[in-house]
Amino acid sequence: MFIINKTLARSLVALAITVGFNSVFASENESTKHEAEAEEFSFALWGDMPYAKNGDAPKIQALIDDINASKVAFTVFDGDIKDGSSVCSNQQYSDAIVRFNSFKKPMVYIPGDNEWTDCHRTNNGSYNNLERLNYIRQTMFSSPDSFGQKKMKLEHQGQLGQEFVENVRWTHGNVVFVGLNVPGSNNNKVSSNSECTSKSARTLADCVADNAEYLDRDAANIDFLKESFQKAKAGKARGVMITIQADPSFDLPETETFNERTLAGYDGYNEFLRVLTEETNKFDGEVVLVHGDVHFFKVDKPLIDQAHLIKNFTRVETFGSPNVHWIKVSVHPESRNLFTFEPMIVKGN
Repeated sequence: MFIINKTLARSLVALAITVGFNSVFASENESTKHEAEAEEFSFALWGDMPYAKNGDAPKIQALIDDINASKVAFTVFDGDIKDGSSVCSNQQYSDAIVRFNSFKKPMVYIPGDNEWTDCHRTNNGSYNNLERLNYIRQTMFSSPDSFGQKKMKLEHQGQLGQEFVENVRWTHGNVVFVGLNVPGSNNNKVSSNSECTSKSARTLADCVADNAEYLDRDAANIDFLKESFQKAKAGKARGVMITIQADPSFDLPETETFNERTLAGYDGYNEFLRVLTEETNKFDGEVVLVHGDVHFFKVDKPLIDQAHLIKNFTRVETFGSPNVHWIKVSVHPESRNLFTFEPMIVKGN
């Protein structure tokens, strides 16, 4: 006969209770996680404002008040804190920080071309645009958190204040969100000497540096994009939303015999779009690319052409100056369409 002493018996009972408790606790955690992923939520998109040349300043507070009253989970600004013909002074960035921190909920900032790529222009103050990019990284990405009165922790590609820190990622519900520094003005790619120096303080050496920066950042953007899709697939996310500033000109390559994007000087987005197309085709969920730059509200499916529609890809273009309005995006985890998009016209604007 095998006899268990009292001490051993008590230990076995305690172990059984602990295992049982942990199993219940793990089950409750999984249930809570599933409930969080199944919960509907909404967020706000805006960008390309305020523009001094259009007199937007008096309209901005009404937009912020409207978004704050909507009780969205967070807000995303897709670049251009000023217009393309105003000076890139330090005050522009400090003013933007104040605006962004006036939101009650987290506010995520994605850089645009007007605040760095175009700062070399004489009417922008003849700055070195790469110095302005570094300034943005040091002043607007010195914290791991978002802007806003309520902060949100963001995952950054680079170290705080350093190269590529502006590329960010976060997850909310069952969606992976990605912000990438892909600005207008052909992604900071300079195609000719005449383009380099036209209405600009740039030298040819500056433009060599610009092209080197473009290549490095484009590669980093693509690495972060691929990694984000891998995370989405590993976490069984239903959606991926990528926000950039530039309109990469989906509408241009509409002829079969030549690439109008290249002829129009938008070739700085070719590799990014190629990888985005490739990754979207390998992802089972929905993919949304948000951008500004052109200032027209638009929701469509521009990839690739009529005969090769990528059904799970949607492009969203946000309002911009002088149209000081925003887009409400709602996420419906149990619905046929994960995302719905609603233009929010601010009364009085």
